[in-house]
Amino acid sequence: MSADYVVNGSVAVITLNNPPVNGLGLATRTAAVEGLRKAQADDAVKAIVITGAGKAFSGGADIKEFNSPKALTEPTLHSLIRVVENSEKPTVAAIHTICMGGGLELALGCNYRVAMPGAQIALPEVKLGLLPGAGGTQRLPRVVGLEKAVNMIVSGTFIPSEKLADTALFDEVFAKDANLLESAIAFANKVADVRPLPKVRDRKVDYPNHEAFLQFTRNTVKAMSGPFPAPIECVETVAASVTHKFEDGLKFERERFLHLAQTPESKALRHAFFAERNASKVPDVPADTPVREIRQAAIVGAGTMGGGIAMNFANAGIPVILLETKQEALDKGLATIRKNYENTMKKGKLTQEKFDQRVGLITGTLSYADIAQADIVVEAVFEDMGVKESVFRQLDAVMKPGAILASNTSTLDVDKIAAFTSRPQDVVGTHFFSPANVMKLLEIVRGKETGKDVLATTLALSKKLKKTGVVSGVCDGFIGNRMVEQYVRQAGFLLEEGCLPEQVDKAAEKFGFAMGPFRMGDLAGNDIGWYIRKRRYVEQPDIVYSKTADLLCEMGRFGQKTGAGWYDYKAGDRKAYPSQEVNDMILKNSADIGVERRKISDQEIVERLVYALVNEGARILEEGIAMRASDIDMVYLTGYGFPLFRGGPMFYADTVGLYNVLMAIEKFAKGRHGEAWKPAPLLVKLAAEGKRFND
Repeated sequence: MSADYVVNGSVAVITLNNPPVNGLGLATRTAAVEGLRKAQADDAVKAIVITGAGKAFSGGADIKEFNSPKALTEPTLHSLIRVVENSEKPTVAAIHTICMGGGLELALGCNYRVAMPGAQIALPEVKLGLLPGAGGTQRLPRVVGLEKAVNMIVSGTFIPSEKLADTALFDEVFAKDANLLESAIAFANKVADVRPLPKVRDRKVDYPNHEAFLQFTRNTVKAMSGPFPAPIECVETVAASVTHKFEDGLKFERERFLHLAQTPESKALRHAFFAERNASKVPDVPADTPVREIRQAAIVGAGTMGGGIAMNFANAGIPVILLETKQEALDKGLATIRKNYENTMKKGKLTQEKFDQRVGLITGTLSYADIAQADIVVEAVFEDMGVKESVFRQLDAVMKPGAILASNTSTLDVDKIAAFTSRPQDVVGTHFFSPANVMKLLEIVRGKETGKDVLATTLALSKKLKKTGVVSGVCDGFIGNRMVEQYVRQAGFLLEEGCLPEQVDKAAEKFGFAMGPFRMGDLAGNDIGWYIRKRRYVEQPDIVYSKTADLLCEMGRFGQKTGAGWYDYKAGDRKAYPSQEVNDMILKNSADIGVERRKISDQEIVERLVYALVNEGARILEEGIAMRASDIDMVYLTGYGFPLFRGGPMFYADTVGLYNVLMAIEKFAKGRHGEAWKPAPLLVKLAAEGKRFND
């Protein structure tokens, strides 16, 4: 059973009981319908209260049943709501903590709704590229009004119950110290004999001049929703609550819901939703693995990355010590952190109290001895193995037993770094993305000796820091940077063959990337890639790169920080202006290496950039560096600006069809630099079997 049934005097209480958020799965729906029937058949029962066990009334549909036949097995959510709505005895929804999606739609089917203050009320389906599909678009406007309903459904954000107390959504919002169940039972007894029973469906949506409001809303939502069709569909479906009879509105809602469920955008959003949840699951690390307590953190290096990482800990309420070798560098790092917080406060996103609290949690030191008692230390120094060795040998000497020694390396061998210590089981890679206090991704690199408790602790910490933690195995560049290297290689070859930076970036951005490869390089700093390539030239001399990026760096054009990169920049202006000097260099390089430039289509640009990611991703998957294709997608959605509506590179390849991807790769393999296009064995195998990466 996933719902409990008890009778309290003349009131039957049905408690949804499907942890953690009482998802309305088949077992829960079946038990709830059974409870309703039992209450109807019992002459002693005069009213029915529906509530939720634990920490939720109901979070809506059970995500375990998404895309499964169970979601459509009777009783469906529609059937359950119909049974509630047609009850001959008054039904009261007793709402607390979370009431979202199908949970709110169920409550709207009840005759009455009572709530505790602070309950999160929302219809968030738009975030999955859908609209509320069980009457939410038709019933919500009837109780909160057209304008509020449109705002809630189009945004999908929650509103605290007390802010809706003055609407017909709630018949009563109890005091903070009230006992919800006792109060709800008392309310049910009070309305037990009221007839006729009030139904939300019988109310009218009254909004003077609704046509003008709806047209204004359509224009606004269309302008803001970009490639996503769900927001405007939400507006049209809510509009039906004014223009259609209730049953016709329900029918229209169902049609639009089913249409949206088949759109690639919704499929991509649903894929991302599950990918984020699956990323924290490691098959050989059980959910109940004991974790180490993180009460104090330390960061080695107060530069851009170190400062950003320190802010993450302070934002999560964890005291953090910044270690630097020179006072000047430490003062500069602390001043930058303070300035960042001041800017956030100026924008009204931080109160003075929070500012004082966060700045107060960050202290500085020049001595390793001062960080010895930290529970985790994150090294954020220059990306050079010699520098890392020096830091980790000192950390090994001073850190207390059981401290986690983490490296923010973006490419280097974590096993080699761990070998500099006498405790490799305590070493893990924590690759934050710049700016570290903003970017959601945290690549967690599991060394061959990394302890399971260390991995579990780091995954739990990523959630506390509000990051999406994705586990990677050890290889050069891990998941993200190993793949992006192939993407950037292709971008360089495109310059040699006929493109200019602006054309490549425009094609990538039209596809949906937040930034094209050259604007991205200018933001990150072109010297970083240059440093890595120099290492590659020694370690892997057989890998061929375009020399354009090296020539750019030899010109001293490292990007925004030097005011000149692939583009020109003006003081105080981050806009990228095409550079004649750079374009001349690119044309001269093509001539110097004997390449006749040709016209390259945007389609070829996008395919070469994206399929380079996909092909390398397939290798990473096959080697076990990534546990699942969706982890690779998560890395690219949260760390590299890959378009969310396309679901990540591996999901996008699945959408295109792996056979089609392979055909394109084999075609590129016949062109210039064909050695960069050797198809990954896994891609060849899956394409032949008609399978997908995400199967």
